[in-house]
Amino acid sequence: MADYTHLPINEQIDSLAGYYVPLKEVRLEYKGREVLYMIGQAVVEASCCGFQNRAYALVPGYIVKWQNKTTDKGLPVSEVEPIADDDAQEAVKKTIRQTEQVDQIDFWQ
Repeated sequence: MADYTHLPINEQIDSLAGYYVPLKEVRLEYKGREVLYMIGQAVVEASCCGFQNRAYALVPGYIVKWQNKTTDKGLPVSEVEPIADDDAQEAVKKTIRQTEQVDQIDFWQ
């Protein structure tokens, strides 16, 4: 199990080479369980590779407990179970690609 901290939606978060913006969170039904994924936009504006603007999906995993605690800064935290099964990951990727315009899909390990 792992803790997933829900980030503020539509707020820019600065990083070393640019910034990213969480755009939305989705609770996806999959084989009787709920999968949590987040859609975001990453902007790399200060790197050796030039400017990049990419949409991505981050899949923390199956929701075990929804927003059952908060961080010291008051952000909600959910307990998730990363999706380890390759077939399940492929099925979730397929569903995300059918509904979202993303360049990359990453799963928590």
